[in-house]
Amino acid sequence: METIFLTATPEEKGRRLDQFLAEQLEELTRSAAQRLAEEEHVLLNGKPLKKNYKMTGCETLEVHLPDPEPIDAVPQNIPLDIAYEDEDLLVINKPKGMVVHPAPGNPDGTVVNAVLYHCGESLSGIGGAFRPGIVHRIDKDTSGLLIIAKNDRAHLYLSEQLKDHTLARTYEAVVIGGLKEDKGTVNAPIGRSPKDRKKMAIVPDGRHAVTHYEVLARYPGYTHIRCKLETGRTHQIRVHMASLGHPIVGDEVYGPSKSKFDLQGQCLHARELTFLHPADGQPRLVKSDLPDYFTDLLHKLGRNV
Repeated sequence: METIFLTATPEEKGRRLDQFLAEQLEELTRSAAQRLAEEEHVLLNGKPLKKNYKMTGCETLEVHLPDPEPIDAVPQNIPLDIAYEDEDLLVINKPKGMVVHPAPGNPDGTVVNAVLYHCGESLSGIGGAFRPGIVHRIDKDTSGLLIIAKNDRAHLYLSEQLKDHTLARTYEAVVIGGLKEDKGTVNAPIGRSPKDRKKMAIVPDGRHAVTHYEVLARYPGYTHIRCKLETGRTHQIRVHMASLGHPIVGDEVYGPSKSKFDLQGQCLHARELTFLHPADGQPRLVKSDLPDYFTDLLHKLGRNV
């Protein structure tokens, strides 16, 4: 069981306890927050709180999080858009809206379920039962290329490239507003937001994070950019671009809460992967086309030029 401490801010005065917990903990639903309180896992000054307790906006809560229930990742016949495949690895083009691996709230219908069906027993076991073969991940509502290892040797080789940056990931995005410079670099540490645990933020004690960007096209009120990751922190591009005052179109977490475009998430696509192949150490480049939602948005913006 994990113990964490959550401190309320004056803005949260009057919120119900279960609402506050669900807002602060990414993995927690409102009903799960209620169960925590009912099972006396939420304490204030050592005493359990009721689920309908109203926050005063200055308290620090002690929260005991039970160990998660085990989830069995089962093979499912889900079509995969395969960009590259050989006996060592698989590169897929993940659609927007698809979760990479099973988790509470998303027990199936994930990339892992699809890959288990496609590859059978031929997958690296390094990621464990829930993440077999998964070398890196991309957000549910981000589309694009994802590399999967079919054996432990390939997994270790590719993971080392993530650490030393020889596995290069290039994204394209459309951001709100006009960037002043045609290219630039954001070098700012990223960690869990102290105000909202569901979000990441630039924080002094965060993990080192570097994003390089360049402008591909300019539209009235919007900019099409390419981003190259030097590191791979959670929500890195989304946080870094928002920090410049140019959040990604459709990103209702780090940008406007309502987008004028019906994108069902951010306009962000993992376009290219460059890596050294585990079999021969030679570089490989895998590319993907921009998905329909992305090109449709560019066409709409182009009509306004």
